[in-house]
Amino acid sequence: MAHILVVDDDPLVCDAIEAALQGHGFEVTVAEGGEAGLNALGSMRFDAMLVDIFMPKMRGFESIRRFHEHAPAVPLIAMSGYAFANIADPSPDFHRMAMELGASHCLRKPFSTQVLLGAVNACLSGPGANAQTK
Repeated sequence: MAHILVVDDDPLVCDAIEAALQGHGFEVTVAEGGEAGLNALGSMRFDAMLVDIFMPKMRGFESIRRFHEHAPAVPLIAMSGYAFANIADPSPDFHRMAMELGASHCLRKPFSTQVLLGAVNACLSGPGANAQTK
């Protein structure tokens, strides 16, 4: 059974992702916030991780950079619900930027269970799929 780390500062998002993944046979560890997620990486093995791009205390892409540095072999799925309103184009491409910092996939919140499972399964079947961290 694949073990997935979910890192988000919103408990409702964490609960929804946890329920969706557990319902499809995954073991899930939830960390509410970046520091809790980094602590989990230091004490458990994961097959993939989902990390919110924008969290308090670990702003912007700091979370993606730090998580990728701590576990470069573990596929990272970046998540963001951030949207721009009333600004001129072009807006920053947060997902492209996350990929440049080491994310394997990016999801824009809200996303469906099908999209979530597609990204997780792609990570688990891609290159380095069996690589784990401690």
